[in-house]
Amino acid sequence: MEPQIVDMRSVVEAVSAEDSDAPLYEVESLCMRCGENGITRFLLTLIPHFRKILLSAFECPHCGERNNEVQFAGEIQPRGCHYHLQVPAGDQKVLNRQVVKSETATVKIPELDFEIPPEAQRGSLSTIEGILVRAADELEALQEERKKVDPQTAEAIDQFLVKLRACAAGDSPFAFILDDPAGNSFIENPLAPSPDPSLTIQAYERTREQVASLGYLAGEPTTETSEEGTNNVSDQIQREPHGSVGARAGRRAIAQGNSAEIAETLFRYSAPEEVMTFPSTCGACATKCECRMFVTNIPYFQEVIVMASSCDACGYRNSEVKPGGRIPLKGKKIKVYVKNIKDLNRDVIKSDTASIKIPEIDLELASGTLGGLVTTVEGLISKISESLERVHGFTFGDSLDDTRRSKWKEFRARLDKLKNLDEPWTLIIDDALANSFVSPVTDDIKDDNELTFEEYERSWEQNEELGLNDMDTSSADAAYGSADVESSKDG
Repeated sequence: MEPQIVDMRSVVEAVSAEDSDAPLYEVESLCMRCGENGITRFLLTLIPHFRKILLSAFECPHCGERNNEVQFAGEIQPRGCHYHLQVPAGDQKVLNRQVVKSETATVKIPELDFEIPPEAQRGSLSTIEGILVRAADELEALQEERKKVDPQTAEAIDQFLVKLRACAAGDSPFAFILDDPAGNSFIENPLAPSPDPSLTIQAYERTREQVASLGYLAGEPTTETSEEGTNNVSDQIQREPHGSVGARAGRRAIAQGNSAEIAETLFRYSAPEEVMTFPSTCGACATKCECRMFVTNIPYFQEVIVMASSCDACGYRNSEVKPGGRIPLKGKKIKVYVKNIKDLNRDVIKSDTASIKIPEIDLELASGTLGGLVTTVEGLISKISESLERVHGFTFGDSLDDTRRSKWKEFRARLDKLKNLDEPWTLIIDDALANSFVSPVTDDIKDDNELTFEEYERSWEQNEELGLNDMDTSSADAAYGSADVESSKDG
């Protein structure tokens, strides 16, 4: 069947459509090499358990110019991603790992002090070897001109190309770092769903500069003076009593956030006695909006601060659950023996510092893998399954051998068995900051024999990772101490 030639608007409509069987589109476009018209082909495709991507390939019949790139048809991810892969010498399998590099991603090789900025290479679907070879070819393309203009620079680049091609051929060990603020890049893990000892994946919160570089920030927020004059921050905070706001309005405020589970879970324990509303700025469009906040106490746990904001201008919504009070002196390990439907319905608060283990299926997730969650035990397993499928995007690719495909399908079936309660299993949540919680199914937590809490002393390494070793509170302690002394004198 001949490819269908349509205008660009049809391509955009195909990107937003839910139909995965999108046709191939051809658009006549200008060749930047010879000035004649060539053909650009567009294909919207879905990488299983990853996301939709738009593949484009240009070819000029006049001069033979060809190029291709990949763009993401979906939204940016909630957080950025950082991949660190250690590539040993002489291991061709590591160099053949598939890589999705978005147009916002940066590639670094610390051993060579080499960096490929986002603007140097557009989005691509390649391998580690392919990315390095392409970078070497692009550096070598203008060497003849450099030798005429700047012989010293050209000679230095020639020496560097020898090292770069040695890495691409697998003759030298190196570290391959892929950092993407949009979170749309990916490096294949052939050991999936098991962790890869040579591959480290970290999710991080984007900085204001990174959000601006993605085009999702209008600019620096400006302070506008009203006709009545500028009010103090303390005057801008509105404290509304429980009688005028109530649990219903507070519930609605939190439900406007991006997680309905937060509202459904927290309000089972207590209603907010006081909801504070204060002015804020939308993180997407920099328009003024309101942020609502209240403190609630979860029995047998601690105080938590719930914050929610929504923007009427662009529709951006956000909600957060933060621990209240001081940092606990000890870490906490929670064990739940899951054997019936009541255990699956237990409420779970998992902080971003908590790790998860399920010994029955040899599953272990490092802290920060899923971020902070307010869900149930069953919902937590569903989140784990979704996260693994998203991270290991090429697990069901066409090039995957049957052994690895069956391995992943078997592991996913074992995750489903956990929710089906085919046999009892154990959930272990280890949180060095003790900010995680699993609710009891009995009126008194002491009567719940399937739920145990174990406190432990944090190691020096854990405190260092959390930044507690460098925390100095002596000045604050002295200030509080002097305030207590003054108050006692006045009394």
